Amino acid sequence: MTRILAIAAVAAIAVAGSAWAHDYQLRALHIDHPFARATPPGARSGGVFLSVENKGTQVDRLMRVSTPAAGTAELHQMVLDAGVMRMRAVAGVDVKPGDRLVLQPGGYHVMLADLKRPLQAGDHFPLTLGFEKAGSIEVNVEVESMAAGVMQPHAGH
Repeated sequence: MTRILAIAAVAAIAVAGSAWAHDYQLRALHIDHPFARATPPGARSGGVFLSVENKGTQVDRLMRVSTPAAGTAELHQMVLDAGVMRMRAVAGVDVKPGDRLVLQPGGYHVMLADLKRPLQAGDHFPLTLGFEKAGSIEVNVEVESMAAGVMQPHAGH
């Protein structure tokens, strides 16, 4: 009986772990843990964060983002300009072979403007990522609490 309970416990942990797994494969690109932070009531903008690892031999480029959750979605970068942190849209971001591109608060990210409704913890929404060579993939963005920390690319999500 103890052995059966132990096997059931291991199986339950494995299933729970896969429920938290939140990654995607598009050719040589591994996309991990797409998430957004919850927004306060009345907020019209938000951000999406994720990582993209290029396991291939050629540079690829993230060029397009779109979602029905917002009026517009753009790739943005935070940059320090004369001592002032500024945000600017970028046409694309390279993902070099063997490298990991991390979209995170304070760096590159997906900027959502004209949100259709506030982002609430526990919700999710689709986001389409368009790459120059690998093509497009739709990922599921999980909305985490406003207190969610900076993404850890190897945190096992």
